Amino acid sequence: MNTMIVDDRIAVVNMMKIQLLRIDPTGEHNGFTDPKQALTSASSTVYDIAFLDIEMPNMSGIMLARELQQINPVINIIFITGHSEYMPKAFELYASDYIMKPVTENKLRRTLGNLRHKPIDNGNKAVKVRCFGSFEVFVEDLPMEFPREKCKELFAYLIDRRGAVCSPDMIIGNLWCDMPADESQKTKLRVTVNDMIKAFAKVGAEDVIIRKKNGVAVNASAVDCDYYRWLDGDPSAQRQFLGQYMSQYGFAEETQYNLQVKGRKG
Repeated sequence: MNTMIVDDRIAVVNMMKIQLLRIDPTGEHNGFTDPKQALTSASSTVYDIAFLDIEMPNMSGIMLARELQQINPVINIIFITGHSEYMPKAFELYASDYIMKPVTENKLRRTLGNLRHKPIDNGNKAVKVRCFGSFEVFVEDLPMEFPREKCKELFAYLIDRRGAVCSPDMIIGNLWCDMPADESQKTKLRVTVNDMIKAFAKVGAEDVIIRKKNGVAVNASAVDCDYYRWLDGDPSAQRQFLGQYMSQYGFAEETQYNLQVKGRKG
């Protein structure tokens, strides 16, 4: 599992890291005392779970949870606090759980056994995504068959957004940039989204796409993606990037430029 712990007290962060390492010694457990640093990390690392202190200066755990869910809609939010009156507000955000302080190893084990979104085994993902060079998708190492090219381009855009919920206006502006975002175009988009979802359902990968009231997103933790592994610092993925990223799609040019700049600095 990839977990983050955010608490303004470093002693709490360090204690929870030790407890989580005992429970999950092969996982990655990162701690932060600054919510803004946690958000920066979440923009480049796919976290399964976020343990958030509710009462923090500058940004509360409730506010931080909302920001994290925009980045990754399937992140498990677990609030930690010493005050039970926050419980109703916490569960309005569909939190996985709520732990009263002091946090103990037994409490952590219980909450980890009842997560809203089950972490997916990173070593056994059926859907593999190649972003470096031209964009391609594989299922069980065979090329994914999309009903039409626009479905594949839409999936590429969602991959580029790394789990952020994309509204119809955002998608139309990037995939049909010469068309107005009117009702006719939004109807075409809905058909494209439905066909893309059906294509993944056909291969038993329904969990790859997340549909929300305000848009659609990719479940970033459900795919093996060279771009995501590059962001995580995977040396093999960094060797695979030779300057080209989703070369057939214009919307990918900004990400390609950013990768090139980061690669030169590295």
